[in-house]
Amino acid sequence: MNTPHDERIDELELKLTFLDDAVAALNDTETQQSQRLLRLENALVELRRDLSALRTSLADDVHEEPPPPHY
Repeated sequence: MNTPHDERIDELELKLTFLDDAVAALNDTETQQSQRLLRLENALVELRRDLSALRTSLADDVHEEPPPPHY
């Protein structure tokens, strides 16, 4: 026969099991989010590099153009 004390221990063990599962799920989610954030940061760095190169290329093109005919 289970005593109220045993029932309370069983209840706490069950809650602890659910909490362990929740913490594990949260850790997995955090890991995935961290990896995604890192990929996004790397993509942003690459986009900034590409934009800078494009701006430089466009600026060079403008300097090489002859002046418009009305000058």
